[in-house]
Amino acid sequence: MSATSISRHFWKSLPFCLLLAMFAGTVLGEPPKPEALETLPDFKVELVRVADLDTEGSWISIARDPKGRLLLGAERKQPISRLTLENGQVTKAEILQIPLSEVMGMLFAFDSLYINGRGHTPDGHDVFGLWRCRSTKGDDEYDQVELLREWKGGGGDHGAHAILLNPDKKHLNIVCGNFVDVPGDVLPSSPHRHYADDLALPRAEDSNGFGAGRKPPGGFVVRLDPDGSHCELVASGERNTYDVAFNHDGELFGFDSDMENDWGTPWYRPIRVYHVTSGADYGFREGTAKWPEYYADSLPGTLTIGIGSPTGVVFGEGANFPAKYQRALFIEDWTYGRLIAVHLSPDGASYGGDWEDFLAPKTLHATSGKTPLNLTGIVVGADGALYFTIGGRHTQGALYRITYIGRELTTPANLHDPRDEEARALRHQLEAFHGHEDARAVDFAWPQLGSTDRFLRYAARIAIESQPLEQWKDRALSEKDSRTALTALLAVARLGGTASQADVFKALAKFPLSRLPDETQQLDKLRALEVSLSRAGKPSAEVAAPLVAELNPIFPAKSIPLNRELCQVLLALDAPNVIGRMLQLVAAAPTQEEQFTYIFYLRTITAGWTPELRHQYFSWWTQMPKTAQHPDYQLRWFPEAGREYTNGSSYNNFLIKTRHTAMTNLSPAELAALQPVLDSWAEPVKNLHSSKKQRGYVRDWKVADLEGELDHVGHGRNFAEGQDALYAVQCLMCHRIGDDGGSVGPDLTAISSRFSRHDILESIIEPSKVISEQFANTDLVLKNGDVLSGRIVSETDDQIVIRPSMLAPEMREVRKADVQSREISKVSPMPPGLINMLTKDEILDLLAYLESAGHADGAPFKR
Repeated sequence: MSATSISRHFWKSLPFCLLLAMFAGTVLGEPPKPEALETLPDFKVELVRVADLDTEGSWISIARDPKGRLLLGAERKQPISRLTLENGQVTKAEILQIPLSEVMGMLFAFDSLYINGRGHTPDGHDVFGLWRCRSTKGDDEYDQVELLREWKGGGGDHGAHAILLNPDKKHLNIVCGNFVDVPGDVLPSSPHRHYADDLALPRAEDSNGFGAGRKPPGGFVVRLDPDGSHCELVASGERNTYDVAFNHDGELFGFDSDMENDWGTPWYRPIRVYHVTSGADYGFREGTAKWPEYYADSLPGTLTIGIGSPTGVVFGEGANFPAKYQRALFIEDWTYGRLIAVHLSPDGASYGGDWEDFLAPKTLHATSGKTPLNLTGIVVGADGALYFTIGGRHTQGALYRITYIGRELTTPANLHDPRDEEARALRHQLEAFHGHEDARAVDFAWPQLGSTDRFLRYAARIAIESQPLEQWKDRALSEKDSRTALTALLAVARLGGTASQADVFKALAKFPLSRLPDETQQLDKLRALEVSLSRAGKPSAEVAAPLVAELNPIFPAKSIPLNRELCQVLLALDAPNVIGRMLQLVAAAPTQEEQFTYIFYLRTITAGWTPELRHQYFSWWTQMPKTAQHPDYQLRWFPEAGREYTNGSSYNNFLIKTRHTAMTNLSPAELAALQPVLDSWAEPVKNLHSSKKQRGYVRDWKVADLEGELDHVGHGRNFAEGQDALYAVQCLMCHRIGDDGGSVGPDLTAISSRFSRHDILESIIEPSKVISEQFANTDLVLKNGDVLSGRIVSETDDQIVIRPSMLAPEMREVRKADVQSREISKVSPMPPGLINMLTKDEILDLLAYLESAGHADGAPFKR
């Protein structure tokens, strides 16, 4: 793409009255005071600057320029600020005349400032892309702004994010979220290729429609030349990583997000730190298609955090901290306000580690009265302090500083870690073969296909997959070492297509599952079968028979992962008598997640049922809630973040849609016979309690009418009145609190961990001011001039299915050929004026109810 210049005079061209309004604003709300935050002993936190929302915006990114000044990026239609600091104090604050906003990534490199943000081309097009800003006149202003590359889908929470300089000092690295399209000009030399869903059984889209229709690879990392050209896909399979960072040894790490709506489902993936290696796939797929970490064609996370919303990350190199914290990776959780210190330790060709809360609100583990700390960006300052920003979703922006005041030495530490460096060096040698043909690759990489180190096995397979199939296929089919053969046969299954499927099945049969030495190899064999089934289709009965004969007698196995994969393969191969054994597993499984695993896989199966099995299957919906538990490790994530466990907002809809899909496979006679058991389960509905009062119009409430009363929310409130107000305005129609309510809008259970009272009040009164991308409607502008607005629930190459209202069952099918454009709607699905039937005290009681997550013993209700 050719560069497009934009004038530096954008800001100067604004009308004087608008400029006056921009710089005459007042701060709405207050950021947390340092005394409300708790950091580790001997560290000190200071509030450096409070952003003026009107003039500076809500800060969502931070970078340090070559002169040590801090640049703060803000949200859409908000400018970039530059702060000069001395001894932690702002000595000069500027608004840069750069016509870009929604700045989610910045980097100074190659005598330029690179920005991932939104701007306008000279012909008036609104574009989110990678921009290069230069100062050509030596006046410390950026008079040249060039669009290097547009990111399709790059705006919004799940768009294009951080920009990093590659350790070779020759390239840029960009991390993008799962709503960004992989660029069409990705080079064939890319280390990461050949990605797909790779499922043996059909996927289902998110039950609320989020991400519906989006295909792999999910979020990704690309490497570019300084001019934005020569784009190589490095890795993918993340969900929505906002930031990544290189350690001192040039290894890249990210902090990946979750799909919190999936809490309680077997496909929920926790937030985690992960090591970004060449050609890696981390297994994120939309809807139910997410891979478990043990899949051989993916790589595992470095360590699990659990729940939250990852934002900024930075290594402590350059900080005037003790050596332990100079080596630490600092990661930010936007939702619960945790700044976490991750302590990595080499583990073969990759890393392990542990973590601790480095800084958090003192109220993190309080049941109510939470202090929001919406962490967005982090950087080590020129003074050796750690600086971080808060903001996002139009919340109050602020800049903080953390310094060390203890007695340990803070001189620069030796950050090179020599442990396991030989294994990492070997991985780098294998990665040198990724993406291009080399006659030495197969012989060099082959021994590592059988390595006990998973990262070496993975790197070796990608090196071999980069070579022509005919050079190594026969060697894979004839390999006698089980671990080497299973890795090589996975590669054949990925690249060999239908023509190689019979060969893959025959070769895999040489390694009976019961004779493989460990569960890892057993799972690797099953994974190779699944990939072949996904990419080459169902084989002939003759080809499938030997594997069915081998696998069927050993199902069920002794572990959940083996049972999960065995049942998928056996169902896909039409093995006999599988359903009854799966339902036995359901009856014996202690957790909701394991039970739902087998129930979900059976939803599309049409053969092998008896009337008794059908009855047992549909009876699960009635019986399950009485007995289900959750894994201990999963339950631990929630109190660590300062909240109680609840199922995600998509869970009930997954229950409903799984059951509906299974019912479509019933014949009329079966449907009639099963009617009693089908009628015994009522679909989960919103608990629409009625208000005890007769209500009428009170007044058209404005934020200004109530913001002076917000201090009264925290004490002396009336729980019953707050609950009744909640019922009166029907919040539970769309929102969840605990396990009660709907799934159309954001979960309100832990809302006080994310937003201040002012922000919550504003979102109720002005719901369209800030709309979460996860719950926004999409506007489809048709070529005939019509506009359809709603939630996209599915999408194919030819068609879009849109649901105009999530509270009504109506669907509209639209041909893509009829769509002129689409964009995220600027109008919230939540209507304004909902609280106009409430009095002032009832509104304050409602806010107290939300702040206490619906607990009558919350602090606001104590007198």
